[in-house]
Amino acid sequence: MRYEPPREHSLERSPAGHLVPMVVGRTVLGERSLDIYSRLLSDRVVMLGTVVDDDAANLVVAQLLHLESDNPDKDISLYINSPGGSIYAGLAIYDTMQYIRPDVSTIGVGMAMSMGAILLCGGAPGKRFVLPNAKVMIHQGSSGFEGTPADIEIHTQEILSARRRVAEIIAHHSQHSIEEVEHDIDRDRFLTAEEAREYRLVDDILAGRHIQHIGPYSPSDSLPGTTGNGRRNGEPNMPSQ
Repeated sequence: MRYEPPREHSLERSPAGHLVPMVVGRTVLGERSLDIYSRLLSDRVVMLGTVVDDDAANLVVAQLLHLESDNPDKDISLYINSPGGSIYAGLAIYDTMQYIRPDVSTIGVGMAMSMGAILLCGGAPGKRFVLPNAKVMIHQGSSGFEGTPADIEIHTQEILSARRRVAEIIAHHSQHSIEEVEHDIDRDRFLTAEEAREYRLVDDILAGRHIQHIGPYSPSDSLPGTTGNGRRNGEPNMPSQ
């Protein structure tokens, strides 16, 4: 089934009450209305743009499994704009990313914090990206558990185990030692796109569809064949509006 460019747009509300754009396009079966996330899914694009909770994890895992079934040899793109959330829900997504056959390319937009950062760095080697103004944050996580002293002791051990596992995952994908990572995540550590690349949480910074930056991002960076202000070489200056 081939999807042609959308002809009109509309909005509907998701179960959570958020407005979701609808696009209407033409297929071999006629016109079809799709929510924007389903439309992206048809291009093998998965979007994680919420807190990482059980519902979000189930949706992402289901989409990853569906895309593997659809074509086990074609890459999947996972866009991440998340403040983090449940470590268990996040690890469900992470494990699925490692389990399925297609490479999962990760792209950090806006923010990839806490479990969002774990998922970002867990993409396929060489296919982990971040946009220039995105923020990445790694830390050891926290818990607000209350209960009897015995229960608190049990949960403390679980928290320490989870902290160790987070450090192991970051160390594996960034090629740092576990001890170094444990030291670095002892407090919230915020990273710019460039710092995230230097820490090897991502492989490159993307400023355009066809550009992979090698040096620090600068607003003057331009497409090939253009000057720093976006005009093509030899094109006259145009008055501003």
